[in-house]
Amino acid sequence: MNRHESRMSMPGEAQIQFLDADFRILKPGNYVRCAVTGTHIPIDELRYWSVERQEAYATREAALERLKSLGVI
Repeated sequence: MNRHESRMSMPGEAQIQFLDADFRILKPGNYVRCAVTGTHIPIDELRYWSVERQEAYATREAALERLKSLGVI
């Protein structure tokens, strides 16, 4: 399943495999957690993630903060 396929809204946290420019839902759910802030990100609003670290980010600022904390930038 990818972001363009229809999904049934399942309550709870989804398990996702993050791919380049897409993701695969391994366990259905209606949100994932931001790796930086811990906030819930609705699946349909998921825009930022790391393939290398398999992490989701709520905003581009959260992604930037994560890269800074790792010393990448």
